[in-house]
Amino acid sequence: MGKKESYEDEEMTVELELEDGTVVNCAIITILTVEAKDYIVLLPLDEDGENEDGEVWFYGYSENPDDPNEEPILAYIEDDDVYEKVADAFDEYLDSCEFDEIIDDNDSEE
Repeated sequence: MGKKESYEDEEMTVELELEDGTVVNCAIITILTVEAKDYIVLLPLDEDGENEDGEVWFYGYSENPDDPNEEPILAYIEDDDVYEKVADAFDEYLDSCEFDEIIDDNDSEE
């Protein structure tokens, strides 16, 4: 109970309005920098706050450095090559997370 609850307390979410007007609540997984540009990784959630299929969405991400209170801007990634580079960077991010978990598990066993 406590472990899942604390994860949900820390989870940051954003509401994303799709082209058809549908609003989807998404968990923010991470922000990646690829070729000096930022990209956000979102995990779309259903009405129960769950994601059954593991699908993630990638968007270009930018903030106004002069106004930290302004809403960040998300943009579609239209270039297939750029999308592939972001997907590869996310795979590397996931690999590093798994590696960190292995290290943490080994430390806790000692």
